[in-house]
Amino acid sequence: MEKRYPVILGIESSCDETAAAVVQDGRKVLSNVISSQIQVHKLYGGVVPEIASRKHIENIDGVILQALSEAQMTWDDIDAIAVTYGPGLVGALLVGVAEAKALAYALHKPLLGVHHMKGHIAANYISNAQWQPPFLCLVVSGGHTHLAMVEDYQHYRILGKTRDDAAGEAFDKVSRALGLGYPGGPKIQAAAENGKADAIHFPRPCLEEEGYDFSFSGLKSAVLNYLNQQEMKGEAVQAADVAASFQAAVIDVLVHKTMQAAQAMGVRRVAIAGGVSANKPLRKALEEACAKEKMEFCCPEFILCTDNAAMIACAAYYEYTQGEHADLRLNANPNLTL
Repeated sequence: MEKRYPVILGIESSCDETAAAVVQDGRKVLSNVISSQIQVHKLYGGVVPEIASRKHIENIDGVILQALSEAQMTWDDIDAIAVTYGPGLVGALLVGVAEAKALAYALHKPLLGVHHMKGHIAANYISNAQWQPPFLCLVVSGGHTHLAMVEDYQHYRILGKTRDDAAGEAFDKVSRALGLGYPGGPKIQAAAENGKADAIHFPRPCLEEEGYDFSFSGLKSAVLNYLNQQEMKGEAVQAADVAASFQAAVIDVLVHKTMQAAQAMGVRRVAIAGGVSANKPLRKALEEACAKEKMEFCCPEFILCTDNAAMIACAAYYEYTQGEHADLRLNANPNLTL
């Protein structure tokens, strides 16, 4: 008889993407459907939580059915239902959690609650089938900037985190100030391609401090102060130079702290994850830093950097195989810690 590999349906709705995916044996993605709300939220310069929740309600059934269809699976083929239950926007999370609980109850399937950051880290397992713990992972997104020591598939140790603005949040705010629009990450990267990274010296917060924490609020304020000063002096702002100089400052801090932690922990393998990990200059800088120190480097495919459900199903696989299931009391936890 042919060996039966676990098939998990993953659901993700922590922010402004409604996503569903079917993943076999933890790493084989059979479908990965993402319904983005960017076009809606860009009108407001950022995610509006109430609108995000309503859109999730409208989209979630169709996204799940599409994921099943693309995977050529029926409900009978699904072994478990996995869902992000935190952290994130509480209203958005509740939509996914309620859907997953209803499906698990109606279909008599195991329910698996997944930490959103564990999902981002697990995206590396999909992109590189040989990648496995232990390794150090830099998780950078709109809501998180963490350095996590991944000791095994279920145990993580946070070495450092942001004290204020996350890197992605700083990208969004600077992009808005420059009039580039939302989402900030891709806008800043595109503008920076035509600018000079050394045109303006912005501070590198926490660079000289011991420890592995991050802080981007001061850097964001430095950019805003520069723009105000230029306006007061009646001088033109070269948006491309500002974008390039700001991006370079963020990358310097992220790479320096990551390599500092990797060397201190004695690890030889470094990964990156989260929405900001799609930033090409950041990926290149970290890859080059790892190559210089003869460390292995892993990063997810671009489609797996931003919020998606394949990473959630992948992370859930390691709970499923250990028999760690949730029950119908599972609730959204917007402030869930790792």
